[in-house]
Amino acid sequence: MTQERLLSVRDLSLEVVHRGVEVVKKVSFDIEPGEIFGIVGESGSGKSLATRAIISLLPPAIKVTGGQVTFKGRDVLSMSEAGLRELRGAEIGLVFQEPMTSLNPSMTIGRQLEEGLTLHTNMPPATRRERILAMLQRVGIRDPEGALSAYPHEFSGGMRQRIMLASVMLLKPALLIADEPTTALDAVIQRDVMELMVELTKAEGTAVLLISHDLPMVARYTSRIVVMEKGSLVEQGTTEQILEKPQHPYTRKLLSSLPIRGDVRPIDTVSAPMISARNIVVDYPGRKSLFKKAVPKRALHGVSVDIQAGEVVALVGGSGSGKTTLGRTIAGLVNQSSGDILFQGRERSADWRDYRLNCQMVFQDPYSSLDPRMTILALVEEALRLVPNIDRAAKKKRAYETLEEVGLGTEYALRYPHELSGGQRQRVAIARAIARRPKFLIADEPVSALDVTVRAQVLTLFSDLQKRYGFSCLFISHDLGVVEQVADRVIVMQDGRIIEQGDRNTIFDKPKEAYTRRLLSAIPALDLNENGGVKLKWRLEA
Repeated sequence: MTQERLLSVRDLSLEVVHRGVEVVKKVSFDIEPGEIFGIVGESGSGKSLATRAIISLLPPAIKVTGGQVTFKGRDVLSMSEAGLRELRGAEIGLVFQEPMTSLNPSMTIGRQLEEGLTLHTNMPPATRRERILAMLQRVGIRDPEGALSAYPHEFSGGMRQRIMLASVMLLKPALLIADEPTTALDAVIQRDVMELMVELTKAEGTAVLLISHDLPMVARYTSRIVVMEKGSLVEQGTTEQILEKPQHPYTRKLLSSLPIRGDVRPIDTVSAPMISARNIVVDYPGRKSLFKKAVPKRALHGVSVDIQAGEVVALVGGSGSGKTTLGRTIAGLVNQSSGDILFQGRERSADWRDYRLNCQMVFQDPYSSLDPRMTILALVEEALRLVPNIDRAAKKKRAYETLEEVGLGTEYALRYPHELSGGQRQRVAIARAIARRPKFLIADEPVSALDVTVRAQVLTLFSDLQKRYGFSCLFISHDLGVVEQVADRVIVMQDGRIIEQGDRNTIFDKPKEAYTRRLLSAIPALDLNENGGVKLKWRLEA
């Protein structure tokens, strides 16, 4: 006797109500009880909409135009609102990409965790509290009792995602839908959260539907995957089969976009460094209270960094390691408490204007750093405002040339930031940074918010521009796969200190520190094969 399928999706189709545009086209797949199943694809592929239809949580502008969704033999699409309320949470749990938007900021963690148990069980309050404390301890919250009265903003992103998992798993659902559950987290926390999710779901026999554009992460944990492109399911099969012998060109394109180690470049280490930071200390003022003085918090503890001319130095570490603080301090956006920063062998403050013209920054989220009221052309021209000996016509010409260099033709010049995709906006941010032809560039997580194929395009563009103009770069990232592709040298930070540094190959192949090994164990080493597929090998594992 065969086991009944837990979830069956047949020819599911969705469209935008007022425009009649199909966004999901006849998608079919099955999930068995206890299975970890993956859906992969870029933004706009329809993967999140297809899975939201499983529990009838579609936006008002999207409607189901065909197909069937069956959960434990019941037709979900024909269920009443009362039936759906009983299904959601109790039998199908959902973990979203950003826990801060799905946790209520005005409610304590205890009240939010108790809510599901109150709605779906008849447990007395004492039993509910006992079960919540046990679950919080199980997901790694250090002080479960204190967490009950705390609010979401008091926890880090990784801890908030653990709390979301706790709230979902308290009800022991038969299916957990995890929609990009680790996208905003650094590599180590990402792996910790995924391992925790797998451990919890295996213990309860819960099946997992994992939605992500992160192919290596999906490959590590799933047994079967489907690949979606522009609303259509283009390939499905066992994870191993699809990775090693992809059949569809789109799957091969996704796999070819994964970052691979770049070539070793000769770097001049004899001349004076382009940038030299010496014993940088940064203290942030602490909070005052009625009875206590503010106690400063030290973010950087005497950090020293040299960056040679034309060198790309990657600064890596988990969230809170101080890497962004160091980058902003070198850029002059944060004041150091002590220490010196030299530019081409001279104190930075000796010619501050020259330094600011030659030091540019690319931020993680280009949408927040681009003025929404300015056209793309005006944004790039603005970067040239203080450049000496350049008239208005020359500025416009340079702006157009720079947009062409980053792959945005003249048709984009008069658009506004909201009219561009995330990858195009990041190209605009890079164009603004290189328009002045700076000698030094700071890139703070420049590709962390991008899809795998867009990320590959931006990284290739970045490498090409760096070779063309020869600028030095401090490349800040928590994604060591990206670092392996672009960096000449790697500096590892933890708790505001440098714990290890060296050339890229030495750090990746022979790390000395346990923390560096932990960072590296969270990302795969890729071997490309002749079929257009890859073999994933997890580093530093027996």
